[in-house]
Amino acid sequence: MNKFALGCGVLIAILLFVVVVAAITIGGSYNRLVRLQQAVDQSWAQVQNVYQRRADLIPNLVNTVSGAANFEKSTLVEVTNARASVGRVQMQLDPNKAPADAAQLEQFQAAQGQLSAALSRLLLVSERYPDLKANQNFLSLQAQLEGTENRISVERGNFNQTVQNYNVAVRSFPTNLIAGMLGFPPRPFFTAQPGAEKPPPVQFNFGTPAPAPATTP
Repeated sequence: MNKFALGCGVLIAILLFVVVVAAITIGGSYNRLVRLQQAVDQSWAQVQNVYQRRADLIPNLVNTVSGAANFEKSTLVEVTNARASVGRVQMQLDPNKAPADAAQLEQFQAAQGQLSAALSRLLLVSERYPDLKANQNFLSLQAQLEGTENRISVERGNFNQTVQNYNVAVRSFPTNLIAGMLGFPPRPFFTAQPGAEKPPPVQFNFGTPAPAPATTP
């Protein structure tokens, strides 16, 4: 009887030890995933901040450019519509969490890419208007936009790095065995596009004289 009781006690002690080790392991993995997830969300917030800074510059840029005589209004409309499209996409995203759905991030990236292209065309068209080159407000906005595009590139790179760290943890053994149960799916990356490593051109000195805008009869 004493041997049986001793054996039961040993078995119970082993089971308790296994339970404690499992709880510590799961708890440690959970806490690590929470920290990595928070890093992803914080990096996403920085991405949104720099994109919002660009969006905030656009109204002043449009107002300044629209004051130029005979400026192509279709170009301004394109920029305004692209900015509105970005706003609609952002309203569908949780501002406090990075997208867990690759389709959502792709939609966000596509809208921002459309706005980048529209801004690029606007600034290139502005080359044909010498009075804009002498406009100090326009020159200041140009410099701010250039700096913002560089910040966007940096923050997107930081975001992808934090997502990579998180995804490696989520997919590594033995964390991958519990990540799904604990609600930690892999996160999508910003994907590279042709020319995406370079900000939209915002320089105006191309070495050739700019033709004067056509006058309206």
